[in-house]
Amino acid sequence: MPLLPQVSDQALPIQLAQSDCYAIGQQVAAQNGGTLARASQSSRGGQPVCVIVVLVPGKDGQRPRRTEIVVPLN
Repeated sequence: MPLLPQVSDQALPIQLAQSDCYAIGQQVAAQNGGTLARASQSSRGGQPVCVIVVLVPGKDGQRPRRTEIVVPLN
């Protein structure tokens, strides 16, 4: 019978933070009138943050603008 791998308690907060970053990214993209391109967790100055990349439509048929927004994960 195969054994199931043990999940450490340390892995769980990272997964929750990543899903939180995705939800935060969706909100930030909607507020900026763009599309969420990426949402990832990082650490800046020892504090957990979400790095959100939003593609905002260009004006007059121009390419979309790539905007990177850093939001505290609190």
